[in-house]
Amino acid sequence: MSGSSSMCVAGLTAAALATVGFLGHQAAANVPPELRRPASGAAGAVRKALPDAGRPAALPGRSGTGERVVYSLRADRVWLVAESGTVRRTFGVTPSTVDPAPGSYRVTSRSKEVTGSDGVPIEHVVRFTAVDGTAIGFSAAKDGSAPVLDPGEPTGGIRETRADGAAMWEFATIGQTVVVVP
Repeated sequence: MSGSSSMCVAGLTAAALATVGFLGHQAAANVPPELRRPASGAAGAVRKALPDAGRPAALPGRSGTGERVVYSLRADRVWLVAESGTVRRTFGVTPSTVDPAPGSYRVTSRSKEVTGSDGVPIEHVVRFTAVDGTAIGFSAAKDGSAPVLDPGEPTGGIRETRADGAAMWEFATIGQTVVVVP
């Protein structure tokens, strides 16, 4: 009985997050152009390499055990960790304007291709939580750009390069653990 209740709750949570994401997208897509405030100049590129590229950052302590995605808010970095604890891949990301609280989450929904709240076509969207109605997840811009962030506009897309986004897509299926550390 408790197993079916858990599945029902998980299904309802996933449906609610998908609905919030869809409604957020619809709202962003219908903002009149004169109300959008993009930063001057072209959108920047997602970090392709960090200054310590020859010596990538170590997996943070207290980031859980087993197979998981680890996201460091302070380092703007992600680790894809195998069941054995071995880091399969690590990469820098461009954060969103809304951060999830440190803690453990599960991947709740995924979208192969959608349009981001900034109007840019994105792919490999992996969502794992929501904060005050803003869906939080990883994604990659199809044109390789980083979002032009407006601190006054809540966005939850944590941008990756296309290659890193493809790796995340393969690794982080529905139910995969995502651990957020400070």
